[in-house]
Amino acid sequence: MPAEESRESLRDKQIACLKRILSLNEDPNSDVLKNGLPWKVLVYDDLGRSVISPVLGVSDLRALGVTLHLHISSTRAPIPDVGVVYLVEPTAANLKAITNDLQKGLYDTAYINFLSSIPRPLLEDFAAQTAATSTSEMISAIFDQHLNYISLEPDLFSLAMEKEHTYYALNSAVTTDEALAAMVEKIVNGLFSVVATMGVLPIIRCARNSAAEMIATRLDRRLRDLYLSQKDNMFGNRQTSSPASRPVMILCGREVDLVPMLAHSWSYQSLLYDVLKVHLNRVTLETPIDPQNPARGNTKKTYDLESTDYFWQENACLPFPLAADNIDRELSKYKEETSQLMKNTGVTNFEDLENENNANAQHLKNVVHQIPELQRRKKTLDNHMALLTAILGEIQARHLDNFFQLEENVVKQTKAQVLELIKGDGKPGDKLRFFIIWYLSTEQDVARQEWLHFDEALKEAGCDTTCLTYIRQVRATTKMTQLTTVNNAGSSAQQQAGSSRLFDRFSNLTAGLTDRLKETGVPTHALSSNVASLLGGIKNFLPVDKDLTVTKLVEAVMDPSNGNTQALEKTEGWLYFDPRSSTARGTMPQASALRAQAGNSAVPGGLPGVPGPGTGASFGQRRQGFSEAIVFMVGGGSMEEYSNLKDWAARPGSTRKITYGATELINASTFITEELGKLGHEIPK
Repeated sequence: MPAEESRESLRDKQIACLKRILSLNEDPNSDVLKNGLPWKVLVYDDLGRSVISPVLGVSDLRALGVTLHLHISSTRAPIPDVGVVYLVEPTAANLKAITNDLQKGLYDTAYINFLSSIPRPLLEDFAAQTAATSTSEMISAIFDQHLNYISLEPDLFSLAMEKEHTYYALNSAVTTDEALAAMVEKIVNGLFSVVATMGVLPIIRCARNSAAEMIATRLDRRLRDLYLSQKDNMFGNRQTSSPASRPVMILCGREVDLVPMLAHSWSYQSLLYDVLKVHLNRVTLETPIDPQNPARGNTKKTYDLESTDYFWQENACLPFPLAADNIDRELSKYKEETSQLMKNTGVTNFEDLENENNANAQHLKNVVHQIPELQRRKKTLDNHMALLTAILGEIQARHLDNFFQLEENVVKQTKAQVLELIKGDGKPGDKLRFFIIWYLSTEQDVARQEWLHFDEALKEAGCDTTCLTYIRQVRATTKMTQLTTVNNAGSSAQQQAGSSRLFDRFSNLTAGLTDRLKETGVPTHALSSNVASLLGGIKNFLPVDKDLTVTKLVEAVMDPSNGNTQALEKTEGWLYFDPRSSTARGTMPQASALRAQAGNSAVPGGLPGVPGPGTGASFGQRRQGFSEAIVFMVGGGSMEEYSNLKDWAARPGSTRKITYGATELINASTFITEELGKLGHEIPK
């Protein structure tokens, strides 16, 4: 595979697949479509809409000939002269809806694209339905597209399994074998689609006796069967590609480290997902119509984090103060460029340039082409200024900078200091998050009486402590798997000095930031009267340079010669799957056989029993190293973890490429309420 192709991101490849689908499964640049794309209607279900929304906008769909896009469950009027492209999951309900559309003659020709492989029984039922209604001739083609995952960033994806509550289900004693098997199968289908889109055949590594092992076993068998039977060479050169030249897929259970799911972060992207409402790269802000009269309600405004958003691409993973600094610089740069442009043309605003009656229009042709780009930049900066303002308001209201600073050195906090913080300022949810992080991280023993004092203090602070019974139960095992380390502990003084220099510069420019907000039309009533006073209250520090547990495990697999000793010990016994092997691995035991010995599980979420069909890695396999990895979290992913992996992969001299994915991406409050809280309910106090 050419180097430039191997560096193409998962999102790029998914977009290419979607464009091919909307080009009626022809290459958009082929001679077949040289006369232009035919007009068509796009019909999708919930997952189909979620797949398209983050990567293709309305203008993109129009460019691909889509005149109308509708949900399959909506009431749709007939458009008999136009073809239809379906992008749906292969379910009985969707197949019935398609059959009804064909029977009613809503569209001319149907191109049916399933997001995952349609089971043979469903396909046979669908064939019987179309035969019974005499509509089979209206179907032009049926495809399994393997796109049942959501690309949120070039190297970030989710299987959108929020409704399955995977962490809860995998750790709950009441989850049935059938539900567990269905969940594992859905995860395998999603990962198979990711691999198919990337066109690679990865080595798979995972821990023993865990849900990850069940997933790895099934995925290995499915990939190997396809590889041995394929004729279209989906996975590249069958003869010359060595294991070291292929990516490694690292499957980790969420139980290896709960802290990133709860931590208060300081990066722009992590703060955005933590404190604002974000869904499918769309941020929704609610602001009061009249701050003096809350009864009038709120107004909502949405902002899309588009793939073409240059500011987001450059600043998402930066510490929040740096991102705020950069947006001010960008606004200053924009203002200087527009002022110079208007000075050169002799006009006072863009409307004069666009007015065709202007007497000097013929002299302005050389600058008119700059206007659309400048306007796009202005809109992007206005959007991020609005998001900046909202995040600053949350930092002020919730004292998030204080929580973040304390969590950076959480193991140094004494019991008295933790109790004081619980009784001090802050929102209940933030206090609960801090306490859980401290409890999971500290080396101090917490006696039963002390635990009751903490529990009582949290309740008095307004916290729902239901989840704590579960946290107390899993503390011992999670501490065994946590590997977070500071990369250069001796540089703390330099870190603080650098932070102070940053904030000295930052404070100098914030005096005019309120005016910036007014210029962009962003409401500032949620903030202090002067933004500088707010920013001046934020602690003068930058995040400590540290690697989280999952980053350490990934490093041990990808770069064992430089790996952390503890991480190498953890991964030493991990299973090794190579789907190119023609030797059958056998099958996993039934879930009931594994769960029967649940009391012997080494880790929460573990599925004990006889060893799985994967093999232990040889010494050479353990030390071979990889330049590319797909890191997948079973039980929920974290933006903090994603950012940490990106930082590790981008270190000077590195050529590593990391793609991060998870069963679902949820914020801390949702994880506590929907996962930990439910588990706490099941444990007697």
